[in-house]
Formats: sequence, structure tokens, C-alpha cells
Amino acid sequence: MRGRLFVFSGPSGAGKNTVLKEAIPLLGNISYSISCTTRKPRPEDVDGETYFFLDEAVFKDMISKGMFLEYAKLHGNLYGTRRDMVESELEKGRDVLLEIDVQGAIQIKESMKEAITIFIMPSSAEELERRLRKRGTESEEEIQLRIKNAQKEQLFADKYDHIVINNNLNDTVEKFVDIVKGYRGESK
Repeated sequence: MRGRLFVFSGPSGAGKNTVLKEAIPLLGNISYSISCTTRKPRPEDVDGETYFFLDEAVFKDMISKGMFLEYAKLHGNLYGTRRDMVESELEKGRDVLLEIDVQGAIQIKESMKEAITIFIMPSSAEELERRLRKRGTESEEEIQLRIKNAQKEQLFADKYDHIVINNNLNDTVEKFVDIVKGYRGESK
């Protein structure tokens, strides 16, 4: 049986990485797809674990060869999901989890109607800003750009199959896990 594709997205600072770090060990038989990006690594990033870090020329060559299931430009950087890696896991019967931006999620939903999309939102604009500042990895200009982009991204939330508001980490992880298990026919 072919695996299922779960697409998880939301604005920067919504808590996507934190939720996934807690949820993935609870799910079993799920592959986390590592995206490619042209952005500079943060101190905590590990090439091949957090992202595959590529220079722009390599990324654009991969686009021209049709190697991405989806790709988008976000915050001045390119991000994309390698088609071969996702298809390989789905064919093995493993579920695949993508953590991608709204543009990419829409592209995937258009080409793969069976994909299950989940949008995570912060509890408020103030909470989003607090989280972005707490990371300490972006300049004031980058924080303002991410807040502006978050407002735009939230306009697309109703295009998703599920919306989860991240008020509390444990509750959010539980809701996310329940959604995935529900599609698998597993009890909660």
C-alpha cells in the first residue's frame, strides 16, 4: 500500500519545528522530508539534517531538470522538496511529512490531491513576534518581513484540510498526532 503525504506549514515562528520534533517520534512509519534551500545555515543547522544547503546555481539547475516536487522563493531564499526522495518513501508504503511554506503546499495540493494539508498558526500576532525575537537569528528588518509574510500566509489557512492553533505545545502536538493517526485509521 502506498504511503500518505502530510504537508505541514505555517508562518515563521508558529512553532513548526518544535511541534514536529515532539510529534515525529510518536508517529512511527513516517519519513520527514528534508528540504533543499539556498539560505545560509543558522548555527544550529546541520547540512542533510535540517536542510540540504545548496548554492543558487545548483538549485536553479535542479529546477530546470524537474527535480523538485515543489519549490518557492521565501524571504529572499529558494526552498524546494526533492521529488525522488518523496516518491521513493511513498512507494515503500511509508507516510511522508513535508514541512514547507504556503506556496509549496498549494503547489503540492494541486498536483497531488490526496495530500493531507495541516496549517499551524500562532495564538496571536504578538505571540508570533515574541517567538521570532526569542530565536535571536534575524535582524529587525528580517523580523518585520517575516511578520508581514505571516499575515499573508494566514490568508491561505482556509485552503488547508486542517488548521491547528499553537497555544500550548503539548496540546498542539496531540492535535497533530491525532490528525495523522486519524488518516491511518489508528486509535488515539
